[in-house]
Amino acid sequence: MDTLASRAVLISAVGGHTESVRQDPVAVEEPLEIRVARHGESGAGEAVAVTMRTPGHDAELAVGFLFGEGLLRQRSDVAGAEGSATDPNVVRVTLAPEVPLDLGRIKRNFYATSSCGVCGKSAIAAISPVPMRPATGLGELEEAVLLKLPQTLRAAQSEFQLTGGLHGVGLFDRSGSLALLREDVGRHNAMDKLIGARFLDGSLPLTDAVVLLSGRASFELVQKAMVAGVPLVAAIGAPSTLAVDLALAAGITLIGFLREQSYNIYSHAWRVRRATGA
Repeated sequence: MDTLASRAVLISAVGGHTESVRQDPVAVEEPLEIRVARHGESGAGEAVAVTMRTPGHDAELAVGFLFGEGLLRQRSDVAGAEGSATDPNVVRVTLAPEVPLDLGRIKRNFYATSSCGVCGKSAIAAISPVPMRPATGLGELEEAVLLKLPQTLRAAQSEFQLTGGLHGVGLFDRSGSLALLREDVGRHNAMDKLIGARFLDGSLPLTDAVVLLSGRASFELVQKAMVAGVPLVAAIGAPSTLAVDLALAAGITLIGFLREQSYNIYSHAWRVRRATGA
């Protein structure tokens, strides 16, 4: 059965010496054009970004992206966010009257990869579109709570279980309860959807929350967490060097290779309270 996030396609399934033809659910990937309009402005607005995403929660994605790029600061900055009536792959965000439309601030940066040798605090200062916001809050998180997060996230990722092709980002409270989950073919989109949802309900900053990434921790994902005020970011996969540098500078506890019995802490280890005798 097709959904917004998946579509059945006809495949040949090969195993050993056998082959069968069947329907298989595949993650949907389509472009989303994000447009921004001034308050009172008619028309479609100005296009500021195009991202390949999984349809669903598009307004959250657009708002989360614009917040991460520094255009939006608070819930009252958004007068409206809705999809186009004629094109399902366009979303329009209308700014409040007092918010200036500075397109130069929201042009997506193409971040240097580790192969070019860019690293360290000078690089962070050069490529971050928003001011550094040192993380506060949360206090110590019990190790037993941390170790249970992967299983909780995996059990909640219904679309990933169906397709095997979607990244997930989970927002947890200090007791380990899953407060919100967003999935997408793009890791950054999943994070934007999650942060956008909390932006729209007025719950930012997320100073008492934990974010778990289903994949690796890149610089951009840690940066988005920093802008949202998240003090602890954990990932099932590995972090990059620039992600570690940013976490150290921003006061974020960064954890990688999180499993049900092990993990690595790359920055600010004091936020994890080890089990007695550990």
